[in-house]
Amino acid sequence: MACSARILVTAWCFFVGISVSVLGWQGLVYGLPPPCESQIYCTGDLLKQVQLARLFSDDKHFVDMPLRESPELVLKKFQQLVNVTPGGILSKEQLQQFVSSSFSDPGQEFEQWEPQDWTSSPQILAKISDQKLQAWASDLNARWKSLGRKIKDDVRTHPMFYSQIYVPHPLMVPGGRFIEYYYWDSYWVIEGLLLSEMAVTAKGMIQNFLYLVERYGHIPNGGRVYYLRRSQPPFLTLMMDAYLAHANDTEFLRENIHLLEVEYEFWQRNRSVSLTVGDRNHTLNYYSVQIGEPRPESYSKDWELVTDLNEDARQELWAELKSAAESGWDFSSRWFLSWPPPLPAKLKDTKARAVVPVDLNAFLCKTEHLLASFYRILGDTTKAAQFQAALERRLESVQAVFWNDAAGVWLDFNLLKKQPNPAFYPSNLAPLWTDCFSDQAAAERAVQYLEGSTVLSYKNGLPTSLARTGEQWDLPNAWPPLQHMVIAGLAKSSSSRAKEIAFALAQNWIRTNFALYKKYQAMFEKYNVDGDGKPGTGGEYQVQEGFGWTNGVVLQLLDLYGDRLTSGSPSNPFGAWIVAACIFLLNLK
Repeated sequence: MACSARILVTAWCFFVGISVSVLGWQGLVYGLPPPCESQIYCTGDLLKQVQLARLFSDDKHFVDMPLRESPELVLKKFQQLVNVTPGGILSKEQLQQFVSSSFSDPGQEFEQWEPQDWTSSPQILAKISDQKLQAWASDLNARWKSLGRKIKDDVRTHPMFYSQIYVPHPLMVPGGRFIEYYYWDSYWVIEGLLLSEMAVTAKGMIQNFLYLVERYGHIPNGGRVYYLRRSQPPFLTLMMDAYLAHANDTEFLRENIHLLEVEYEFWQRNRSVSLTVGDRNHTLNYYSVQIGEPRPESYSKDWELVTDLNEDARQELWAELKSAAESGWDFSSRWFLSWPPPLPAKLKDTKARAVVPVDLNAFLCKTEHLLASFYRILGDTTKAAQFQAALERRLESVQAVFWNDAAGVWLDFNLLKKQPNPAFYPSNLAPLWTDCFSDQAAAERAVQYLEGSTVLSYKNGLPTSLARTGEQWDLPNAWPPLQHMVIAGLAKSSSSRAKEIAFALAQNWIRTNFALYKKYQAMFEKYNVDGDGKPGTGGEYQVQEGFGWTNGVVLQLLDLYGDRLTSGSPSNPFGAWIVAACIFLLNLK
């Protein structure tokens, strides 16, 4: 039976010392729809039998395979096999033969393409003083050619044969197993393309996302039908801003600003929650994917996770996993109910829909600021005033709900625990990057927050958390977009101390990436902060090479600090500060 829970929770929040009411948090809706309607790629017996038989080492392989025949005919042939098989469960050999005869290898949906706007000598190279880093940046610039893809027109005319979602313009993929576009990855890819003077390709990627908004009303997580009913962090308006900073293309903005607003409204309409702090009501946003069944791309893992749960609990956990995946942080202790350490935490504890995240609201804060600015540029004062008012409301809400004066930083708020999450995550500093704060002392407080933790002691990058859970968005991994957000946020502040830390973090990250590039001749999606540095680890799959957002972040840091960064052996620039602090404490005794 379908039902929904609307919960009103009022509690004294001892952690921040305020009375908090939460209204409008949507509980689980049972009878949830599947990830999409495809009986091959998203739901149904064929998908279940193939994935649970583990024909491939990676579940994603199967759901990326194009069909050789119409889905109706494939399903009919499969059902005929089921009907003549005792018990209806095909053997692994039968399934292998069926898949081989009915499907093609992944990647057949692309045609050969090379970006016409690529240049071997973008101006950014001249800004880099270290010759080794300059040569490396030249190599990264050349890698755009290997990451570029163009989807065949046959995907448009015969979409039922593919899991790939058609878009009209060429694009950049992350790399490795990720052979389709991904939403939030593409922001850092686009920034990198613009620094490589590939504005035409960057604009085409934005046009693809606008096409998706026009078609679906939102941007799916990635370019596959099994991602259709979840999104990723909303960066479309920030992509437009990045493009406009490099190209005086006001007409492009004028033609498409309504679609930027459509995407913004998707988040306001489908991903909002109301909280009352004191006597003030605040509307903020969270990740909430009310979709059941296992994720097709990780089907067997999702199934294994729920073997001891009843059907209702299974559907609830699967919806939570998709909500966490929508955040881009799949998976992390950040979404576990059992925090902070040393409490035991595991993937089964995922309650992403109970978290109101700092960074998501910081991104939407920037979106509101940009939409107000864009409408002013276009001369629409009414719309500009509307989004300026939304921005001011958001600023007030971010301060009231997320800012924790004792910690000196913004903290995620948990609706079930009715309190903030005190754990360290780089996302706690996202408002610095998006200018989503009013108190100019925030940067200084953020510096004190960083220095008061152990995170600056890691010489290979800023860790994603201080919890070792085995999940990829936790210790010991460091992720490129999080490095960039923290570094860029500190770098643009008026605090000289914040600027010093920003540069030190950038230097560490560049040295780590460069050292591993020399060793492996590869760029990775994530890196390990332990020891001497190595590719990232943990999670549901092996670390991937490529890699779109990694390359984009490196180019952004080289653009920001190219005259100062060096390729020398890694050292800990925070070490002197730590030694000095120890000497100071010893002298006090």
